[in-house]
Amino acid sequence: MNYFPVFDLRKRFRNAALLVFLAPAVASAQQLPIQVYSDPDSRTVTVTAGGSPFTTFIYPDTLEKPVLYPIYASDGQLITRGFPLQSRPGEPIDHPHHIGLWFNYENVNGLDFWNNSYAIPAEKKNKYGWIKTDSVTTTKGRNAGLTFYARWTNQAGNTLLTEQTTYIFQANKNERIIDRFTVLTAIVGEGVSFPDSKDGLLGLRVTKELQIPSNAPGEFVDDKGNITKVAAGNTPDINGNYITSEGKTGDSAWATRGRWCMLYGKKQNDTLSIAIIDYPGNPGFPTYWHARGYGLFAANPLGQKVFSKGSQTLNFHLAKGQSTTFHYRIVIAAGDHRLSADRIETLADQSMELPVKRVIKDTPSGQKP
Repeated sequence: MNYFPVFDLRKRFRNAALLVFLAPAVASAQQLPIQVYSDPDSRTVTVTAGGSPFTTFIYPDTLEKPVLYPIYASDGQLITRGFPLQSRPGEPIDHPHHIGLWFNYENVNGLDFWNNSYAIPAEKKNKYGWIKTDSVTTTKGRNAGLTFYARWTNQAGNTLLTEQTTYIFQANKNERIIDRFTVLTAIVGEGVSFPDSKDGLLGLRVTKELQIPSNAPGEFVDDKGNITKVAAGNTPDINGNYITSEGKTGDSAWATRGRWCMLYGKKQNDTLSIAIIDYPGNPGFPTYWHARGYGLFAANPLGQKVFSKGSQTLNFHLAKGQSTTFHYRIVIAAGDHRLSADRIETLADQSMELPVKRVIKDTPSGQKP
């Protein structure tokens, strides 16, 4: 296997947003011990909760980005789609770039990071971007998790952005909690622009049972005119639904803003709930929800012009040396009932109370990270 060079990126982040993690807020339920096992040879980090599978961070050279895949609920059921890595009978096989939980964007200085996958013809690959993981460290105990350093590059390997991401994992009897803190730093002379686009930023592709039932197939077109066909989802086990903090439900959640959005539905004997919670300090808060009925569950705070039909525009930009931080909390629950709005609000408040020291240095005047 060809490995990307591992080198010390700390110097690159001396003038970036620095994240210092202390003990996370304690949830109301008894916490389960989190164990983190790193295997550099296979380029994976496996996470367990109370001895049961939670998720795996995978960053092989064969993928265009690092992802958390697969992800399990507390009852042992998978909440992520299997395709394209481990296909399961009857699940949809559209959008091969939808793998587990990931973070990237459709337009970064003109390069498409979101839609890049093995399905892109070689002659078109120069229009796409890669996130290359250079090093990973793990932490144990009350701050159990991992931190990885990566570069956002073009096909030639030239770097636009550096990334420092920390995952903190928590678990109790019924819930699994993932906090993701990402620092992006622009390093190219002209800076890095993120024009308002539909596809981004934090994405999750879910198990087919959590799709919204639909009798009609769909077609979705990206910014390059590529058409992806999605099969109708109308088998008896498909029963998903969305609800947002603002009360939007079902397909009506798409292209609306909210502090949080939840996808829920029955899988076998349990009701599974997945909530993504936005953080008030994030750019574009409250995020727009790129929440599709076919199983894509995404938060995209940077696509405001698309989702508002032109009434709002962000066109986010980082000057050279400037950094910005994104914090999202993902909550996965299994039980007799879906997560209540009150519980999600409590979890959202707890995420805000995480004692994370966010220090942003050397931000050019007039810029809003």
